[in-house]
Amino acid sequence: MEMKKVTIVIPNYNGKKFMEDCMEALEKQTGRDCHVILVDNGSSDGSVEFIRERWPQLEIIALKENYGFSRAVNEGIRAARTPYVILLNNDTRVRPGYVEALARMMDENPKAFSVSAKMIQMYHPELIDDAGDQYTVLGWAFQRGVAHPVSRYDRPARVFSACAGAAIYRREVFEEIGYFDERHFAYLEDLDVGYRARIFGWQNLYCPDAQVEHVGSGTSGSKYNAFKVKLAARNSIYLNYKNMPLLQLIINSPALLVGFLVKSRFFKGIGFGTEYREGLKEGLRTRRECRKVPFRFRHLWNYFCIQGRLIGGTVLYVCEFIQRRIMGAEKAGKAGNS
Repeated sequence: MEMKKVTIVIPNYNGKKFMEDCMEALEKQTGRDCHVILVDNGSSDGSVEFIRERWPQLEIIALKENYGFSRAVNEGIRAARTPYVILLNNDTRVRPGYVEALARMMDENPKAFSVSAKMIQMYHPELIDDAGDQYTVLGWAFQRGVAHPVSRYDRPARVFSACAGAAIYRREVFEEIGYFDERHFAYLEDLDVGYRARIFGWQNLYCPDAQVEHVGSGTSGSKYNAFKVKLAARNSIYLNYKNMPLLQLIINSPALLVGFLVKSRFFKGIGFGTEYREGLKEGLRTRRECRKVPFRFRHLWNYFCIQGRLIGGTVLYVCEFIQRRIMGAEKAGKAGNS
């Protein structure tokens, strides 16, 4: 790999407990001739002091307060001077060859905007955490392959969007399509930027050779919490409003309505119904403050392809959901017989 082809941007907010594992794994990379930037979102746990002491050569961008994931990674991307930028969560541990594999796939695919890594559950390394993000006509984003055996996702593939927890991006494309939307703060911001790239004709890929172990919800602290549910609900409104032309919104509105109703019932069942509804209301109330992607006829074929991907993503979601249920039943059966 060429010298300084890649900049790795690590956003951090009170992630001191993860940083040693994350940085030590990066130091062991093959083809590791790359620049690393830590963007700290006003941490109060001594993260910056710890990094400066242990890795004094590391470039640090210290923000005064927590501006969210989108602002943090944008600061890092703008500071980068390399063709490629890797965004890496602090609660990760990359495996050997990770950087090299991502850069190689970008070199081999000049129309790729991003490449998503094979993210593996750190505490259940036999299971996938994320093999690229997908989207559905129901307005549901999901992690491709989550909780499935890692062996099932060993081939390169096209995905709807890369998961920004461990993905590489072609830096110059951000100037064309725009950067991560800072209104999102966090959640669905990576799907949004991947969606925009698709509208402009770029591809998002999955690389099984770039492997990274991921704790998951390292900053937010849990899979579901009031802050996360409300923010993700609001951002789901932004995502569709910004990226779908009016006609596509009208066509998909019945499915989107069903999706919102099902999710509302789900979150009500686990105690976050109020937060979910408040997020949707805020999204509807403030959606016009977002910058909508202008419709251009030269992108018409891309919109048709995206619609096909939304339908295909819905089918994939159902198939993976059923498979997880079957695997769960089989596991419960074996536990009962033991």
